Amino acid sequence: MSSAVAERLRGRSELGLAALLGVVGVVVLVDAAGLESLTTSADPVGPRAVPIIVGTLLLVCAVVLAVQVLRGGRAEPDAGEDIDPASAFDWKTLLLLVGFFLLNAATIGVLGWVLSGAIMFWGSCWALGSRRWLLNIVISLVLSTATFYGFYLGLGIHLPAGLLAGVL
Repeated sequence: MSSAVAERLRGRSELGLAALLGVVGVVVLVDAAGLESLTTSADPVGPRAVPIIVGTLLLVCAVVLAVQVLRGGRAEPDAGEDIDPASAFDWKTLLLLVGFFLLNAATIGVLGWVLSGAIMFWGSCWALGSRRWLLNIVISLVLSTATFYGFYLGLGIHLPAGLLAGVL
């Protein structure tokens, strides 16, 4: 890359996002072209319509963003964040969150979603610094029970009941 081109592209990292949007748009369009187009009276549009629309919109966004950046447009940094970019990464919190998620995955078959999900939600609260034990337990149980019934009644997806099979 010549120094003139490198100098022109300096500080325009948004072009990378535009390129990524363009690549994803092309992949979606190529994938949509491979779909069988079976139209029926119940579905006259077929399965290709939405992927083609999404792929086209992704390409349009990529082109608009690239033109905007090349014309000198810049994204403003978020002023709402009050974090110190020089602070160290909190590996302990990340490892605790991953650990509680893996514990959920390992125990969901035996305990069921309500109990293993409650443990995961409570563990996430604890890992993120909340020390209101009783409130965290109650909220975790309510949240896991609500998601259990939300999946079961709203989406028709049966999550494992585990130990509470006769109760739920």
